[in-house]
Amino acid sequence: MSSNLICPSMMCSDFSSLEAEVEHLDRAGIDIFHLDIMDGHFVPNFGMGLQDVETIRKLTNKLVDVHLMIDNPGEYVEKFADLGIDIIYFHPEADTHPARTIDKIKKKQKKVGIAINPGTSIALIEELLPMIDYVMVMTVNPGFAGQVYLNYVDRKIKRLACLKHNYDYQLMVDGAISEEKILTLGQLGVDGFVLGTSALFGKEESYEELVSKYKSGDEV
Repeated sequence: MSSNLICPSMMCSDFSSLEAEVEHLDRAGIDIFHLDIMDGHFVPNFGMGLQDVETIRKLTNKLVDVHLMIDNPGEYVEKFADLGIDIIYFHPEADTHPARTIDKIKKKQKKVGIAINPGTSIALIEELLPMIDYVMVMTVNPGFAGQVYLNYVDRKIKRLACLKHNYDYQLMVDGAISEEKILTLGQLGVDGFVLGTSALFGKEESYEELVSKYKSGDEV
């Protein structure tokens, strides 16, 4: 049985000591550094900047993804690919031609991820599933840390967990993911977890202790 993919949401990290944060998380054995990019339009907030992305990319050899919570994400694929990002998530809800954006990502030889908001139906993305590598289900309305998990999304997660056996994608979740949610969602078939203040940052336990526990999913 493969271990859970653990993906720290770097928006929640301590930016006054970003280099140390990256080094500690890297040493703790995280799998993917998760970087939120927001434009103030698609979501009502602004996220990490290009300098943040460049800095984190230079500090680690681990996989780095970007979550493009922006309008017209296809226009920015090349920019982030050229910064060395490994996985590019975008929202089909924000893209007039999502299949074209997927093709752009693949042409840059990057992994393709689609992210879907809590209110987005599987029907909107089902035609894209054969073309992508990751599906990330938002379990809060995107844009801000510290929100409450939306339980009605579990039904969609279960359905996508079933569908992944027909395709070749990994199922991820992002938003208010607590210790308990890692266990229960892992049992539903979720492969990876984006973790912020609910489970990783600002805790008494070290990153090493937390990541080790979360990767196994046991006794969380």
